Amino acid sequence: MTEQTSHTDTEQPNPTPHEAPADEGHTQGQEGTAEERIAALEEKLAEMEDRWKRSEAENQNLRTRHKRELEDARHYSVQKFARDVVEAAENLQRGLSALPPHEEGEDGLITRLREGFEGTERAFLSILERHGITKQDPTHEPFDANLHQAMQEQEVDHLPPGHVVQAWTPTWLLKDRLLKPAMVIVSNPSSTGQAPKKD
Repeated sequence: MTEQTSHTDTEQPNPTPHEAPADEGHTQGQEGTAEERIAALEEKLAEMEDRWKRSEAENQNLRTRHKRELEDARHYSVQKFARDVVEAAENLQRGLSALPPHEEGEDGLITRLREGFEGTERAFLSILERHGITKQDPTHEPFDANLHQAMQEQEVDHLPPGHVVQAWTPTWLLKDRLLKPAMVIVSNPSSTGQAPKKD
């Protein structure tokens, strides 16, 4: 009897259709990692951009502050000298005030002397103003401790309390900075006047 050879033992299994490649899961893992890396890089970029903007803002503030400090130094570097100059201006005014008031028929020398003092004072004050040095007469103004120095109080009937009755010296300013306060007499709490009307 002839043995029949069975082909069933030698048949190879058919491959499953559409079988996924063995490394597909690995590829998907790589794509997921790439997306995470992109997201991390974008986050890092946004953080660096924010830091750069903050740094630029700080630098701009520093430049602005430095510029302002330079301008202040330029404007106020002469403050000590300006104080000495206004002292000279006050001495000139005192000299002018010491002259007798103008009268008809007065000595011509006195007239020329007064006119000379007045002309010198006008020119001097004009020079000071060109350099930002100005004076203010606080007479009849409300007393301001930032600008005035009270030398004494006085009861008056033409001003309310706390007003400047008389200024012995003016208030001197360099730009908007106080150089020298005015020496003033202030109306006391017993004063009964009304505040002067503003023009």
